[in-house]
Amino acid sequence: PLTDRCYRTLMNAIHLNLGGAPEGPAGTGKTETVKDLAKAIAIQCVVTNCSDGLDYLAMAKFFKGLASSGSWACFDEFNRIQLEVLSVIAQQILQIQMAKIKTLTKFVFEGTELELKPTCCPFITMNPGYAGRAELPDNLKVLFRTVAMMVPDYAMISEIILYSYGYTNAKP
Repeated sequence: PLTDRCYRTLMNAIHLNLGGAPEGPAGTGKTETVKDLAKAIAIQCVVTNCSDGLDYLAMAKFFKGLASSGSWACFDEFNRIQLEVLSVIAQQILQIQMAKIKTLTKFVFEGTELELKPTCCPFITMNPGYAGRAELPDNLKVLFRTVAMMVPDYAMISEIILYSYGYTNAKP
Protein backbone atom coordinates (compact mmCIF):
# COMPACT_ATOMS: atom_id res chain seq x y z
CA PRO A 1 0.00 0.00 0.00
CA LEU A 2 2.80 2.47 0.84
CA THR A 3 4.63 1.87 -2.43
CA ASP A 4 1.44 2.31 -4.46
CA ARG A 5 0.62 5.55 -2.65
CA CYS A 6 4.16 6.79 -3.19
CA TYR A 7 4.05 5.88 -6.91
CA ARG A 8 0.75 7.73 -7.36
CA THR A 9 2.02 10.81 -5.53
CA LEU A 10 5.29 10.91 -7.49
CA MET A 11 3.53 10.44 -10.84
CA ASN A 12 1.13 13.22 -9.89
CA ALA A 13 4.13 15.45 -9.10
CA ILE A 14 5.63 14.70 -12.53
CA HIS A 15 2.31 15.53 -14.18
CA LEU A 16 2.35 18.91 -12.40
CA ASN A 17 5.99 19.53 -13.49
CA LEU A 18 7.21 19.24 -9.90
CA GLY A 19 9.92 17.08 -8.40
CA GLY A 20 9.28 14.32 -5.90
CA ALA A 21 10.44 14.38 -2.28
CA PRO A 22 10.03 11.16 -0.31
CA GLU A 23 10.92 11.75 3.34
CA GLY A 24 11.06 9.55 6.39
CA PRO A 25 13.34 7.52 8.64
CA ALA A 26 16.30 5.55 7.28
CA GLY A 27 15.38 2.16 5.84
CA THR A 28 11.90 3.04 4.62
CA GLY A 29 12.71 2.61 0.90
CA LYS A 30 12.70 6.23 -0.25
CA THR A 31 15.52 5.92 -2.78
CA GLU A 32 14.55 2.39 -3.84
CA THR A 33 10.97 3.49 -4.54
CA VAL A 34 12.17 6.30 -6.84
CA LYS A 35 14.56 3.90 -8.61
CA ASP A 36 11.85 1.24 -9.01
CA LEU A 37 9.36 3.76 -10.41
CA ALA A 38 11.94 4.97 -12.93
CA LYS A 39 12.63 1.38 -13.96
CA ALA A 40 8.90 0.67 -14.30
CA ILE A 41 8.45 3.51 -16.82
CA ALA A 42 11.82 2.97 -18.57
CA ILE A 43 13.62 6.14 -17.50
CA GLN A 44 17.21 6.20 -16.31
CA CYS A 45 17.59 7.31 -12.69
CA VAL A 46 20.94 8.51 -11.37
CA VAL A 47 21.29 8.45 -7.57
CA THR A 48 23.69 10.87 -5.90
CA ASN A 49 24.48 10.95 -2.20
CA CYS A 50 24.54 14.57 -1.04
CA SER A 51 26.93 16.04 1.51
CA ASP A 52 27.69 19.47 2.90
CA GLY A 53 30.58 19.64 0.40
CA LEU A 54 28.29 19.98 -2.64
CA ASP A 55 28.19 23.46 -4.13
CA TYR A 56 25.86 25.10 -6.66
CA LEU A 57 28.40 24.68 -9.51
CA ALA A 58 28.51 20.90 -9.05
CA MET A 59 24.72 20.80 -8.88
CA ALA A 60 24.49 22.90 -12.06
CA LYS A 61 26.48 20.19 -13.87
CA PHE A 62 24.03 17.55 -12.61
CA PHE A 63 21.08 19.62 -13.77
CA LYS A 64 22.59 20.23 -17.23
CA GLY A 65 22.95 16.48 -17.74
CA LEU A 66 19.51 15.87 -16.33
CA ALA A 67 17.78 18.38 -18.63
CA SER A 68 19.62 17.37 -21.78
CA SER A 69 19.29 13.59 -21.28
CA GLY A 70 15.72 13.48 -19.99
CA SER A 71 16.71 11.20 -17.13
CA TRP A 72 15.84 11.43 -13.46
CA ALA A 73 18.19 12.36 -10.66
CA CYS A 74 17.60 11.24 -7.10
CA PHE A 75 19.55 13.34 -4.62
CA ASP A 76 19.80 11.20 -1.51
CA GLU A 77 19.86 12.94 1.89
CA PHE A 78 19.36 16.27 0.12
CA ASN A 79 18.92 18.20 3.36
CA ARG A 80 22.62 17.68 4.19
CA ILE A 81 23.51 20.41 1.66
CA GLN A 82 24.29 23.82 3.16
CA LEU A 83 21.39 26.27 3.39
CA GLU A 84 23.07 28.93 1.20
CA VAL A 85 23.61 26.38 -1.57
CA LEU A 86 20.02 25.10 -1.29
CA SER A 87 18.71 28.56 -2.13
CA VAL A 88 20.72 28.70 -5.37
CA ILE A 89 19.68 25.12 -6.23
CA ALA A 90 16.04 26.20 -5.90
CA GLN A 91 16.59 28.81 -8.62
CA GLN A 92 18.29 26.25 -10.86
CA ILE A 93 15.44 23.75 -10.48
CA LEU A 94 12.87 26.49 -11.04
CA GLN A 95 14.59 27.45 -14.30
CA ILE A 96 14.28 23.87 -15.60
CA GLN A 97 10.66 23.53 -14.42
CA MET A 98 9.68 26.81 -16.09
CA ALA A 99 11.24 25.64 -19.37
CA LYS A 100 9.22 22.40 -19.09
CA ILE A 101 6.00 24.33 -18.38
CA LYS A 102 6.61 26.49 -21.46
CA THR A 103 7.24 23.27 -23.46
CA LEU A 104 10.55 24.60 -24.75
CA THR A 105 12.83 22.30 -26.71
CA LYS A 106 15.92 24.42 -25.98
CA PHE A 107 16.69 26.82 -23.15
CA VAL A 108 19.62 28.67 -21.62
CA PHE A 109 20.78 27.28 -18.29
CA GLU A 110 23.71 28.82 -16.38
CA GLY A 111 24.97 30.45 -19.59
CA THR A 112 24.75 27.29 -21.73
CA GLU A 113 22.09 26.59 -24.36
CA LEU A 114 20.73 23.11 -23.74
CA GLU A 115 18.29 20.80 -25.43
CA LEU A 116 15.45 20.07 -23.00
CA LYS A 117 13.98 16.59 -22.82
CA PRO A 118 10.68 16.90 -20.92
CA THR A 119 11.05 13.56 -19.12
CA CYS A 120 13.76 15.00 -16.87
CA CYS A 121 12.84 15.28 -13.23
CA PRO A 122 14.70 15.83 -9.96
CA PHE A 123 13.85 13.80 -6.87
CA ILE A 124 15.16 14.42 -3.37
CA THR A 125 15.09 12.14 -0.35
CA MET A 126 15.39 13.40 3.19
CA ASN A 127 15.87 11.93 6.64
CA PRO A 128 14.36 14.64 8.86
CA GLY A 129 15.45 15.16 12.43
CA TYR A 130 19.09 14.10 12.19
CA ALA A 131 21.95 16.34 13.37
CA GLY A 132 23.56 18.33 10.58
CA ARG A 133 20.39 18.36 8.45
CA ALA A 134 19.08 21.70 7.19
CA GLU A 135 15.41 22.64 6.93
CA LEU A 136 14.62 23.27 3.27
CA PRO A 137 14.02 26.92 2.32
CA ASP A 138 10.45 27.75 1.28
CA ASN A 139 11.45 28.60 -2.31
CA LEU A 140 12.74 25.02 -2.61
CA LYS A 141 9.85 23.28 -0.82
CA VAL A 142 7.31 24.56 -3.34
CA LEU A 143 9.18 22.89 -6.22
CA PHE A 144 8.65 19.38 -4.84
CA ARG A 145 5.73 17.18 -3.88
CA THR A 146 6.44 15.59 -0.51
CA VAL A 147 5.62 11.95 0.28
CA ALA A 148 5.81 10.71 3.87
CA MET A 149 7.37 7.26 4.10
CA MET A 150 7.19 5.03 7.15
CA VAL A 151 8.66 1.74 8.32
CA PRO A 152 7.00 -1.11 6.39
CA ASP A 153 4.72 -3.65 8.07
CA TYR A 154 7.01 -6.68 7.82
CA ALA A 155 4.37 -9.04 9.28
CA MET A 156 1.90 -8.15 6.52
CA ILE A 157 4.60 -8.49 3.82
CA SER A 158 5.58 -11.94 5.16
CA GLU A 159 1.94 -12.99 5.31
CA ILE A 160 1.35 -12.02 1.67
CA ILE A 161 4.50 -13.84 0.56
CA LEU A 162 3.43 -17.00 2.39
CA TYR A 163 -0.08 -16.81 0.87
CA SER A 164 1.51 -16.42 -2.58
CA TYR A 165 3.46 -19.66 -1.98
CA GLY A 166 0.23 -21.51 -1.26
CA TYR A 167 0.01 -21.44 2.53
CA THR A 168 -3.63 -21.22 3.59
CA ASN A 169 -3.03 -20.02 7.15
CA ALA A 170 -0.16 -17.53 7.10
CA LYS A 171 -1.23 -15.45 10.09
CA PRO A 172 1.11 -15.70 13.11
